[in-house]
Amino acid sequence: MPYTYEKIQQIVENQRKFFRSGVTLDVNWRLHQLKKLKAAVIAREKELEKALYDDLGRSRAEAYLCDIGPVIVEINETVRGLKKWARPELHFSGLMCFPSIFTTVYKLPYGVSLIISPFNFPILLTLGVLTASIAGGNTAVIKTSSKSAASTKALQKLIAETFPENYITVVDGGHDVADMCLAQRFDKIFYTGSPAVGRHVLEQAAKNLTPVALELGGETGNWCIVRKDANIRDAARKIAFFKICNAGQICININQVAVAEEIADTFNEALKAEFIRQIGEKPEENEEYPKLINDSAYDKCQKLAEQYKERIIFGGTGNRGTRRFAPTMIYPVRIDEDIVQQELFCPLLPIVPYKDDEVDSLMETIADREHPLAMYVFTKDMKWAKKVMSTQQYGGGCINEVCIHMMVKGVPFNGVGHSGMGAYHGEWGFREFTHPTTVLKGKTHFNLSLREHPYTGKHEKLKMRLLKMFEK
Repeated sequence: MPYTYEKIQQIVENQRKFFRSGVTLDVNWRLHQLKKLKAAVIAREKELEKALYDDLGRSRAEAYLCDIGPVIVEINETVRGLKKWARPELHFSGLMCFPSIFTTVYKLPYGVSLIISPFNFPILLTLGVLTASIAGGNTAVIKTSSKSAASTKALQKLIAETFPENYITVVDGGHDVADMCLAQRFDKIFYTGSPAVGRHVLEQAAKNLTPVALELGGETGNWCIVRKDANIRDAARKIAFFKICNAGQICININQVAVAEEIADTFNEALKAEFIRQIGEKPEENEEYPKLINDSAYDKCQKLAEQYKERIIFGGTGNRGTRRFAPTMIYPVRIDEDIVQQELFCPLLPIVPYKDDEVDSLMETIADREHPLAMYVFTKDMKWAKKVMSTQQYGGGCINEVCIHMMVKGVPFNGVGHSGMGAYHGEWGFREFTHPTTVLKGKTHFNLSLREHPYTGKHEKLKMRLLKMFEK
């Protein structure tokens, strides 16, 4: 049955009524819901694996590595830490507030949350965010991507069999349904997807002054810098793995590689060898190689590859029937070309040569563009690497590694600027779905009249002396 504005409105109203019952405020109750979610994921592991294969062609190992396993890890971390995270903070009120001694900061849920998840990691980026929402004590309406239909169906079944609709529910449909959701008055919105749609989400949320977290891909893509002193074989191995993963449809994936021209030929040959080693000479025929999400994504990838066909040094072939398009190296590419000023979200890999002694100029050019979600550098020069990683504007990244920063427990996953706002994972997710509320407990005895009128007269000097003493 198709969703209508009225239907979605009723869902939100029912969830608001459930939230106001106060049930979700109990931390032990939240822990029970998280354990139910974990049990449901484990029980339906095979169903989720099949859904990911149907939507994205992901092998069982990749499905577990990138979607299912991280959800379980996220829930485990949240269960272990939630009581500590949710504990009210006690602060000394200070002399200025005397006779009050203590002030309490509570971490309170927002209320009814809206989670809009993408197609590329439909399990992780739905249930991972849901974990944070549950931990914070919120209810949740989940709008899944219409592109990953099999995963949506699996998620709908999992959620419906685990939670009541007035607590958590999955809403499916296209952009029209998403807009119906955004037209409602939610208390918190978490969106994962493109910067263009992120702007739209922000605009709609502004109508109700709803706080928003955005996890975006970055409009000019994520850079990987390979210096001339890098371990070329190691860099090629890791870059190839990452570009193969989910056929490049990853928000933190390498969009383009900048390689020192002194080692460019050697690097290119090493990268070709790694692609062949990992997925064979005809990856489009390898059933373990993921596919693009739909015909439109495939056609877009193929069309862009066709524009650069004269510079393709590896790949460039595909099978529209299976929607598998080979990892494709395009070399050389100038830093001012359009292909390195957009998020590709496909297996194309532009390679930009630069002079190693001009690397600082390269970094300035990157810094002048919109901030990426991720950045990667390969080099033996740790002083330079640490300087770059501590001064550039980006969400997260690695030195001599790729992507696995997002797998580290206890650290935030976030963007900056056009790559997003807000953060989640572990305690950071709990913080994202709660707001601090400060409550001072007053006293009825020993109240001083310092803050009260009159401020002039015989007690003026004494009041001023005491006030200045309190400042210290």
